[in-house]
Amino acid sequence: MAKHLLLIAALLCAGYAQADNSKANIPVTPDPDGFTEPLKKLKFNPGLDQREFERSTLNALNIYDPLESWNRRVYHFNYRFDQWVFLPVVDGYRYVTPSFLRTGVSNFFNNLGDVPNLFNSLLQFKGQRSMETTARLLLNTTIGVAGLWDPATKMGLPRQSEDFGQTLGFYGVPGGAYLVLPILGPSNLRDTAGLAVDYTAESAINFLNVSEASSNHPEIWVLRGVDKRYQTSFRYGQLNSPFEYEKVRYVYTCLLYTSPSPRDS
Repeated sequence: MAKHLLLIAALLCAGYAQADNSKANIPVTPDPDGFTEPLKKLKFNPGLDQREFERSTLNALNIYDPLESWNRRVYHFNYRFDQWVFLPVVDGYRYVTPSFLRTGVSNFFNNLGDVPNLFNSLLQFKGQRSMETTARLLLNTTIGVAGLWDPATKMGLPRQSEDFGQTLGFYGVPGGAYLVLPILGPSNLRDTAGLAVDYTAESAINFLNVSEASSNHPEIWVLRGVDKRYQTSFRYGQLNSPFEYEKVRYVYTCLLYTSPSPRDS
Protein backbone atom coordinates (compact mmCIF):
# COMPACT_ATOMS: atom_id res chain seq x y z
CA MET A 1 0.00 0.00 0.00
CA ALA A 2 2.81 2.38 0.92
CA LYS A 3 4.54 1.62 -2.39
CA HIS A 4 1.38 2.52 -4.28
CA LEU A 5 1.06 5.81 -2.39
CA LEU A 6 4.70 6.67 -3.10
CA LEU A 7 4.21 5.86 -6.80
CA ILE A 8 1.11 8.08 -7.01
CA ALA A 9 2.93 10.92 -5.23
CA ALA A 10 5.86 10.62 -7.62
CA LEU A 11 3.57 10.74 -10.66
CA LEU A 12 1.78 13.82 -9.30
CA CYS A 13 5.07 15.58 -8.68
CA ALA A 14 6.31 14.75 -12.16
CA GLY A 15 3.09 16.03 -13.72
CA TYR A 16 3.24 19.26 -11.73
CA ALA A 17 6.85 19.81 -12.74
CA GLN A 18 5.95 19.15 -16.36
CA ALA A 19 3.11 21.71 -16.14
CA ASP A 20 5.46 24.34 -14.73
CA ASN A 21 8.00 23.58 -17.45
CA SER A 22 5.34 23.98 -20.16
CA LYS A 23 4.52 27.44 -18.81
CA ALA A 24 8.12 28.47 -19.33
CA ASN A 25 7.75 27.80 -23.05
CA ILE A 26 4.79 30.15 -23.46
CA PRO A 27 5.94 33.14 -25.58
CA VAL A 28 6.04 36.43 -23.73
CA THR A 29 3.66 38.98 -25.18
CA PRO A 30 4.70 42.64 -25.12
CA ASP A 31 3.07 45.13 -22.81
CA PRO A 32 0.20 47.16 -24.30
CA ASP A 33 2.44 50.21 -24.45
CA GLY A 34 5.18 48.24 -26.21
CA PHE A 35 7.91 49.11 -23.71
CA THR A 36 9.44 45.78 -22.69
CA GLU A 37 13.11 46.47 -23.33
CA PRO A 38 13.80 48.53 -20.16
CA LEU A 39 12.49 45.72 -17.96
CA LYS A 40 15.07 43.27 -19.31
CA LYS A 41 17.65 45.02 -17.16
CA LEU A 42 15.42 45.04 -14.10
CA LYS A 43 16.54 42.70 -11.31
CA PHE A 44 13.60 42.17 -8.98
CA ASN A 45 14.01 40.42 -5.67
CA PRO A 46 10.66 39.50 -4.07
CA GLY A 47 12.19 40.46 -0.75
CA LEU A 48 12.60 44.09 -1.80
CA ASP A 49 10.16 46.65 -0.54
CA GLN A 50 8.25 48.93 -2.93
CA ARG A 51 10.73 51.80 -2.64
CA GLU A 52 13.70 49.58 -3.51
CA PHE A 53 11.75 48.10 -6.42
CA GLU A 54 11.04 51.60 -7.79
CA ARG A 55 14.72 52.49 -7.40
CA SER A 56 15.68 49.37 -9.39
CA THR A 57 13.21 50.37 -12.09
CA LEU A 58 14.75 53.82 -12.34
CA ASN A 59 18.23 52.30 -12.61
CA ALA A 60 17.03 50.19 -15.54
CA LEU A 61 15.80 53.35 -17.29
CA ASN A 62 18.81 55.46 -16.37
CA ILE A 63 20.18 57.38 -19.37
CA TYR A 64 22.87 60.04 -19.56
CA ASP A 65 20.85 63.22 -19.17
CA PRO A 66 22.95 66.19 -17.95
CA LEU A 67 20.15 68.61 -18.88
CA GLU A 68 17.50 66.67 -17.01
CA SER A 69 16.28 69.61 -14.93
CA TRP A 70 15.65 71.68 -18.08
CA ASN A 71 14.31 68.71 -20.00
CA ARG A 72 11.74 67.85 -17.38
CA ARG A 73 10.46 71.43 -17.30
CA VAL A 74 10.14 71.49 -21.10
CA TYR A 75 8.52 68.04 -21.07
CA HIS A 76 5.92 69.32 -18.60
CA PHE A 77 5.38 72.42 -20.76
CA ASN A 78 4.91 70.24 -23.84
CA TYR A 79 2.48 68.04 -21.92
CA ARG A 80 0.29 71.01 -20.99
CA PHE A 81 0.63 72.73 -24.36
CA ASP A 82 -0.40 69.52 -26.07
CA GLN A 83 -3.33 69.06 -23.71
CA TRP A 84 -4.63 72.63 -23.72
CA VAL A 85 -3.67 73.95 -27.17
CA PHE A 86 -2.33 71.46 -29.72
CA LEU A 87 -4.80 68.60 -29.37
CA PRO A 88 -7.90 70.85 -29.21
CA VAL A 89 -6.71 72.54 -32.42
CA VAL A 90 -6.09 69.13 -34.02
CA ASP A 91 -9.54 67.94 -32.92
CA GLY A 92 -11.09 71.06 -34.43
CA TYR A 93 -9.11 70.55 -37.63
CA ARG A 94 -10.36 66.98 -37.81
CA TYR A 95 -13.94 68.11 -37.15
CA VAL A 96 -14.15 70.85 -39.81
CA THR A 97 -12.22 69.14 -42.62
CA PRO A 98 -13.26 66.02 -44.53
CA SER A 99 -10.96 63.02 -44.52
CA PHE A 100 -9.91 63.34 -48.16
CA LEU A 101 -8.83 66.96 -47.59
CA ARG A 102 -6.73 66.06 -44.54
CA THR A 103 -5.12 63.26 -46.54
CA GLY A 104 -4.30 65.67 -49.36
CA VAL A 105 -2.72 68.15 -46.94
CA SER A 106 -0.62 65.41 -45.35
CA ASN A 107 0.48 64.13 -48.75
CA PHE A 108 1.44 67.64 -49.85
CA PHE A 109 3.67 68.32 -46.84
CA ASN A 110 5.13 64.80 -46.94
CA ASN A 111 6.07 65.44 -50.57
CA LEU A 112 7.94 68.58 -49.48
CA GLY A 113 9.68 66.49 -46.82
CA ASP A 114 11.04 64.16 -49.48
CA VAL A 115 13.38 66.96 -50.61
CA PRO A 116 15.58 66.78 -47.45
CA ASN A 117 15.08 62.99 -47.50
CA LEU A 118 16.74 62.90 -50.93
CA PHE A 119 19.42 65.37 -49.89
CA ASN A 120 20.41 63.26 -46.87
CA SER A 121 20.18 59.94 -48.71
CA LEU A 122 22.72 61.26 -51.21
CA LEU A 123 25.03 62.48 -48.44
CA GLN A 124 24.90 59.00 -46.87
CA PHE A 125 25.66 57.31 -50.23
CA LYS A 126 22.40 55.35 -50.12
CA GLY A 127 22.06 54.88 -53.85
CA GLN A 128 18.92 52.75 -53.97
CA ARG A 129 17.09 54.94 -51.50
CA SER A 130 18.12 58.07 -53.38
CA MET A 131 16.70 56.68 -56.60
CA GLU A 132 13.47 55.62 -54.89
CA THR A 133 13.04 59.05 -53.28
CA THR A 134 13.74 60.75 -56.61
CA ALA A 135 11.09 58.58 -58.24
CA ARG A 136 8.65 59.45 -55.43
CA LEU A 137 9.21 63.16 -55.93
CA LEU A 138 8.72 62.92 -59.69
CA LEU A 139 5.59 60.77 -59.49
CA ASN A 140 3.90 62.61 -56.64
CA THR A 141 4.73 66.08 -57.93
CA THR A 142 3.47 65.37 -61.46
CA ILE A 143 0.87 62.59 -61.43
CA GLY A 144 0.00 63.35 -57.83
CA VAL A 145 -0.67 67.04 -58.62
CA ALA A 146 2.01 68.76 -56.50
CA GLY A 147 1.90 65.95 -53.97
CA LEU A 148 -1.79 66.14 -53.06
CA TRP A 149 -2.06 62.49 -54.06
CA ASP A 150 0.52 59.78 -53.30
CA PRO A 151 0.62 57.37 -56.26
CA ALA A 152 4.25 56.44 -55.46
CA THR A 153 3.25 54.52 -52.33
CA LYS A 154 0.63 52.59 -54.28
CA MET A 155 3.36 51.73 -56.82
CA GLY A 156 5.64 50.22 -54.17
CA LEU A 157 7.69 53.29 -53.25
CA PRO A 158 6.83 54.05 -49.61
CA ARG A 159 8.07 57.19 -47.91
CA GLN A 160 11.33 56.73 -46.01
CA SER A 161 12.56 59.37 -43.62
CA GLU A 162 16.12 60.69 -43.58
CA ASP A 163 17.39 63.81 -41.83
CA PHE A 164 20.70 65.58 -41.34
CA GLY A 165 20.96 64.23 -37.80
CA GLN A 166 21.11 60.74 -39.30
CA THR A 167 23.66 61.99 -41.82
CA LEU A 168 25.88 63.30 -39.02
CA GLY A 169 25.52 59.94 -37.29
CA PHE A 170 26.54 58.22 -40.53
CA TYR A 171 29.83 60.12 -40.37
CA GLY A 172 30.39 59.19 -36.74
CA VAL A 173 29.15 62.31 -34.96
CA PRO A 174 27.83 61.26 -31.51
CA GLY A 175 24.30 62.15 -30.50
CA GLY A 176 25.37 64.21 -27.51
CA ALA A 177 23.18 65.04 -24.56
CA TYR A 178 19.49 64.19 -24.60
CA LEU A 179 17.42 67.31 -25.17
CA VAL A 180 13.68 67.99 -25.05
CA LEU A 181 12.72 70.80 -27.41
CA PRO A 182 9.71 73.05 -26.76
CA ILE A 183 6.71 71.74 -28.73
CA LEU A 184 8.95 69.56 -30.96
CA GLY A 185 9.68 67.04 -28.20
CA PRO A 186 12.55 64.56 -27.70
CA SER A 187 15.84 65.19 -29.49
CA ASN A 188 19.55 65.47 -28.79
CA LEU A 189 22.25 68.00 -29.64
CA ARG A 190 23.13 66.34 -32.95
CA ASP A 191 19.54 65.97 -34.14
CA THR A 192 18.74 69.53 -33.11
CA ALA A 193 21.57 70.76 -35.32
CA GLY A 194 20.24 68.46 -38.03
CA LEU A 195 16.80 70.05 -37.82
CA ALA A 196 18.33 73.48 -38.36
CA VAL A 197 20.28 72.27 -41.42
CA ASP A 198 17.24 70.54 -42.92
CA TYR A 199 15.15 73.67 -42.45
CA THR A 200 17.84 75.86 -44.05
CA ALA A 201 18.24 73.48 -46.99
CA GLU A 202 14.49 73.26 -47.59
CA SER A 203 14.20 77.06 -47.49
CA ALA A 204 17.11 77.48 -49.91
CA ILE A 205 15.73 74.93 -52.40
CA ASN A 206 12.26 76.51 -52.16
CA PHE A 207 10.57 73.49 -53.74
CA LEU A 208 7.24 74.43 -55.33
CA ASN A 209 7.83 77.95 -54.02
CA VAL A 210 6.38 76.91 -50.65
CA SER A 211 9.16 78.39 -48.48
CA GLU A 212 8.85 81.81 -50.09
CA ALA A 213 5.06 81.70 -49.87
CA SER A 214 5.29 80.68 -46.21
CA SER A 215 7.33 83.76 -45.37
CA ASN A 216 4.46 85.91 -46.61
CA HIS A 217 1.73 83.63 -45.29
CA PRO A 218 2.66 82.24 -41.85
CA GLU A 219 -0.63 80.37 -41.77
CA ILE A 220 1.06 77.80 -44.03
CA TRP A 221 3.51 77.06 -41.21
CA VAL A 222 0.61 76.81 -38.76
CA LEU A 223 -1.19 74.34 -41.04
CA ARG A 224 2.00 72.33 -41.43
CA GLY A 225 2.44 72.15 -37.66
CA VAL A 226 -1.17 71.08 -37.13
CA ASP A 227 -0.83 68.43 -39.83
CA LYS A 228 2.40 67.15 -38.27
CA ARG A 229 0.67 66.75 -34.91
CA TYR A 230 -2.33 65.19 -36.64
CA GLN A 231 -0.07 62.53 -38.15
CA THR A 232 1.73 61.82 -34.85
CA SER A 233 -0.07 59.17 -32.82
CA PHE A 234 1.83 59.70 -29.55
CA ARG A 235 -0.17 61.27 -26.73
CA TYR A 236 1.33 62.53 -23.50
CA GLY A 237 0.10 60.43 -20.59
CA GLN A 238 -0.86 57.47 -22.78
CA LEU A 239 1.71 55.23 -21.08
CA ASN A 240 -0.11 55.63 -17.78
CA SER A 241 3.20 55.34 -15.97
CA PRO A 242 5.03 57.47 -13.40
CA PHE A 243 8.14 56.78 -15.48
CA GLU A 244 6.83 58.19 -18.76
CA TYR A 245 9.65 60.72 -19.06
CA GLU A 246 12.23 57.97 -18.50
CA LYS A 247 10.54 55.61 -20.96
CA VAL A 248 10.33 58.20 -23.73
CA ARG A 249 13.95 59.16 -23.11
CA TYR A 250 15.01 55.49 -23.19
CA VAL A 251 13.19 54.79 -26.45
CA TYR A 252 14.57 57.87 -28.19
CA THR A 253 18.13 57.48 -26.92
CA CYS A 254 18.58 53.71 -26.99
CA LEU A 255 16.04 51.94 -29.18
CA LEU A 256 15.96 54.44 -32.06
CA TYR A 257 19.74 54.40 -32.39
CA THR A 258 20.59 50.79 -31.53
CA SER A 259 17.82 48.80 -33.19
CA PRO A 260 18.65 47.73 -36.74
CA SER A 261 16.26 49.09 -39.31
CA PRO A 262 15.69 48.13 -42.94
CA ARG A 263 15.69 51.86 -43.69
CA ASP A 264 19.42 51.97 -42.95
CA SER A 265 20.33 49.74 -45.85
